[in-house]
Amino acid sequence: MDGYTTLYGMLETALKQAGEESGMLLGQEISIALLDSLSTSKSSYFGGLDDGCFVMGVDSGESYAGQFYLVFSLRDAIVMSSILLGIPPARIQEKKRLSIIENDDIDAFSEIGNMVNGALNTVFQGTLPNKVRLKLLPPKKYIPEIDELSAEQPLPDGEYLMFRSKLEMPGQEMHHLDVLIPTLLGNLFDPQPVPDEATGEDETSGGSEDTSAGENGLEAGTAVASGVESIVVLEDDEEQRLQMIALLAFTGFQIAEGTLNADIKELFTGRNVKLVIIGSQDADDRELAVCIKVNAMRQDFPPPIIMSAECWTRTAVLKALKYGARDIIIKPFNSEDVTTKVRRYCKIASV
Repeated sequence: MDGYTTLYGMLETALKQAGEESGMLLGQEISIALLDSLSTSKSSYFGGLDDGCFVMGVDSGESYAGQFYLVFSLRDAIVMSSILLGIPPARIQEKKRLSIIENDDIDAFSEIGNMVNGALNTVFQGTLPNKVRLKLLPPKKYIPEIDELSAEQPLPDGEYLMFRSKLEMPGQEMHHLDVLIPTLLGNLFDPQPVPDEATGEDETSGGSEDTSAGENGLEAGTAVASGVESIVVLEDDEEQRLQMIALLAFTGFQIAEGTLNADIKELFTGRNVKLVIIGSQDADDRELAVCIKVNAMRQDFPPPIIMSAECWTRTAVLKALKYGARDIIIKPFNSEDVTTKVRRYCKIASV
């Protein structure tokens, strides 16, 4: 995700500190390392969850009013709270396997949340020019297909900046801590360049007339698709990427190519992207995150996305569709299948 470098830096420092302090509380080494950031929405985020989670709201006051959210895996919460309570390792594994969470666990886990919130307060107050006060709110448990997902629960509908960090603890299989910050609050913490009203260009960067509005992909949804008609192909495997590009030659469109780590904004610049094809071996969270980035570039009229992978499970297919893919392709490619799907989504008539 482009932009928000100040916010990313604050979170990176605060989460690292929170890991060190939580480790002292637990008497067990633990690290929290910020890995990535992207734009998402509540529906996209929770639509992709397969397991339960704990959502801890953080109320931000004074000059930076709003709320953001810490989202822990339910199983991670069980492990950390059980260690804090001194529960034997065998029982911890049983509780983790069965997702057993009790009142004592919730109280203990709130102490872990306080450590994270304390580190956030220290870093945010030391970095931001005006006052900020962060207050941790009681945790909410959410289990997909059991708990209700409403307009306000477990957090409000809307667009968010998601900052994902990896939790690591010796001898334990841990998952992620996600910090979800509403885009408007993120812009208070870390103001972004404003497009010039007359030209649509960033006043600070002087981009070309075909670039998406705003400095980052989150504000690009208002941009009008213009430029060279193109198809974007994203694939780490160079041989498979070139094979797909060869199959697309019949379209006559310009092909913009890159790996899954490519700068999506740069690939979209100056192009009217008609289709995006994302290739991988397994359609895992990394590839699904690319779907979110593509949709963020043109939120009002995102291009169709086709995901290709060697291994597809029913769950993977459902997650791909929830994250914005319109169709899937199974590798190795069937050229007729690729051609048919591309013609349909690019509205190219058969010869």
